[in-house]
Amino acid sequence: MSLYQLIAILRARKAVILTLMLATLALALGWVLLRPHNYTARTPVLVDVRTDPTNATPWQGMVAPSFMTTQIDIIKSDRVAQRVAQILPPDQAPLKGLREEAAGKPAAEHWIAQVLQQRLEVKPARESNIINIAWTGRSPAEAARVADAFAQAYLETNLDIKTEPAKKYTVWFDEQLKAARDRLQQAQQKLGDYQQKAGIVDTDERRDFETTRLTELNQQLMIATTRGRGGAPASTSSPLVDNLRQDVARLEAKIGDASATMGPNHPQMQRLQGELSSLKRRLSEESARVGVSAASSAEAQKARIRELETAVADQKQRVLSMNKDRAQLNLLKSEVDTAQKAFETVSASAAQARMQAMSNQTNVMKLASAVEPSDPIGPTALQAMLVALVAGTILGIATALLLELTRRRVRTSADLSMAAGMPVLATVPAANAARYRDGPLRLAQSPRRLALASQGSAA
Repeated sequence: MSLYQLIAILRARKAVILTLMLATLALALGWVLLRPHNYTARTPVLVDVRTDPTNATPWQGMVAPSFMTTQIDIIKSDRVAQRVAQILPPDQAPLKGLREEAAGKPAAEHWIAQVLQQRLEVKPARESNIINIAWTGRSPAEAARVADAFAQAYLETNLDIKTEPAKKYTVWFDEQLKAARDRLQQAQQKLGDYQQKAGIVDTDERRDFETTRLTELNQQLMIATTRGRGGAPASTSSPLVDNLRQDVARLEAKIGDASATMGPNHPQMQRLQGELSSLKRRLSEESARVGVSAASSAEAQKARIRELETAVADQKQRVLSMNKDRAQLNLLKSEVDTAQKAFETVSASAAQARMQAMSNQTNVMKLASAVEPSDPIGPTALQAMLVALVAGTILGIATALLLELTRRRVRTSADLSMAAGMPVLATVPAANAARYRDGPLRLAQSPRRLALASQGSAA
């Protein structure tokens, strides 16, 4: 189809096109005049990702990539919508009308929450931590009021989500703290009772003294044993006995030298023999005396060794008993230290949970209150009429072409050539336009008659 043929069809069907265009404009005008006006108000909230001062840890937004999506789902949840129904004034729109509509329904509050959610729109700002809460209402004041109510309900719900687990943990930590305090007191009581029973003070002076005493006794026993087993007899170690033996040996040597020149009856020999007999007698007496003294000294040494052995054994038992008491004491002290550390840990955790439970701040804050919109949402009257004009034109052209395809007519020489299957040699304008007032020839006529008519018109 050429452009000339299309223009011819549109000129022929201009009544249909104009009718559809005017009908579309009329419908658009009626919609503009009768449509209800809706207004959308927005409240921006900021999700902060700084460090939480109550527990010194980053907010979840710095850890979980889906944190913003989770916050959007929280805003859209039934819990927030039900809290909005509690925040909104009951004597103003939209809550007043919703309560009248929900009267008699089994779950009125849930139904109201669902209706409020249907007009809610939550979108995060691009590449930022700001969430825009938008609500569409029938008046600017209503839209702004409900948008602010959703923002406030979200802040309160976010605070509840943060503090409710902390409150439960606080109760649990208080119970654990009481149990840890009882265990610490029991451990301290056992330690004190054992110290009093064993007579052990919290110093190492007694243990050092007993150990030093055991070392001294061992040294004394070693010395006494060495003297009793490896020492010389007392008679051989006496200086007087040694001198007498030397004198006897010299005198015997002198008598032996004198016997070579003198006989036994010589007065000098007799004198020497008398001195030798006297020295031997003294030596025998002194040796006997020293022997008795040595025997008594050996017995005393043996008794001393037995006494030292008994003292060492007793001291060992005392040291071992003291070490056993000290080990038990250290065990009890370790139990006290463990109970003390457990008590301090639970106490710190309980204080932290209590601080979080008393917190009234969250990582979410409202940047600004909703402003009452000045213009309703949707296209303006001019935009609606322009769209209707374009849509009516397109609809009219499409209808005209559809009608032309269902009932084709000859409007140009090209249509005639196509219908007759013969070329058009020449065309002349009609002499009287009134002859063709009834419209062009129909394509339903036979091609032969159409060709003849064309030739007759050319003649």
